[in-house]
Amino acid sequence: MIRAAVDRAGADRVSLVGDAARAEPVLGKLQLLISRKLDGLLQGDYIGLLPGPGTEAGESREYRPGDDVRRMDWPVTARTMVPHVRRTVADRELETWLAVDLSASLEFGTARCLKRDLVVAAAAALAHLTVRGGNRVGAVVGTGGDHTLLLPARPGRKEAQGLLRSIATTPVRPGRADLGALVDRLNRPPRRRGLAVVISDFLAPPEGWARPMRKLAVRHDVLAVEVVDPRELELPDVGVLTLADPETGEVHEVQTADPRLRARYAAAAAAQRGTIAAALRKAGAGHLRLRTDSDWLLDIVRFVAAQRHARTRGTTR
Repeated sequence: MIRAAVDRAGADRVSLVGDAARAEPVLGKLQLLISRKLDGLLQGDYIGLLPGPGTEAGESREYRPGDDVRRMDWPVTARTMVPHVRRTVADRELETWLAVDLSASLEFGTARCLKRDLVVAAAAALAHLTVRGGNRVGAVVGTGGDHTLLLPARPGRKEAQGLLRSIATTPVRPGRADLGALVDRLNRPPRRRGLAVVISDFLAPPEGWARPMRKLAVRHDVLAVEVVDPRELELPDVGVLTLADPETGEVHEVQTADPRLRARYAAAAAAQRGTIAAALRKAGAGHLRLRTDSDWLLDIVRFVAAQRHARTRGTTR
């Protein structure tokens, strides 16, 4: 059973438990929190959560080095005597697929919630942002080893709520899910162009999941949601600390009073996160980092607002 909380701006705490009867009212409260903060963010025509080539005609803007010359807007170019390209926007009917990593390492958290609960909250927020307008949302869930749950893509808020309920009540199994294989499930069978969201702590070696992410980005807009706990970035000075690996069960005792050890740990953690960020950037994925000690809803709002600004910057009307 999961005993954790999803905190809204450090105030309300919502417990998520691995029981279907308890999950329903909890997810309802979580959806209310998300709606209050995110509604109105995507008012107007839907053009996707991430910038993407799409197929629908959009605005023209001045040509920049590196732009695809096949998108040249010749009428505007002839009229202004300045090279312009025609932008396109994502199709109005979007299919969103979530790859949700529920490895045992996500059963960890030292701040407002467990990483697992933040994964469910992120999935709920992204489903809320993309399910409107007849859009469909589906998911593949990895829970350790070769255990994978497929939730078909369906339209409607009721169906999205059922999908989130299934994710929230999925039992965590020992071991680490194969993140590369989980991402590859979004590549097979080939699906219509849409949005693919991978939610994980990305602690698996990048060489196992970087190539499937690059392959996924060839056809889809890809968003990687990285879930992090502050203790994974730095150790507190609390004397002897007993650490247990949730995936292998190995136990280690660490003397956190040693400043050199804490410095080495912080440097290694920063290098690891840098490697993850570089692999995601190389794969062409958008990168959103959510922390268990911060206002995750505000982080999502800022990310979506930044994406919208980047998408509209430089357009001419």
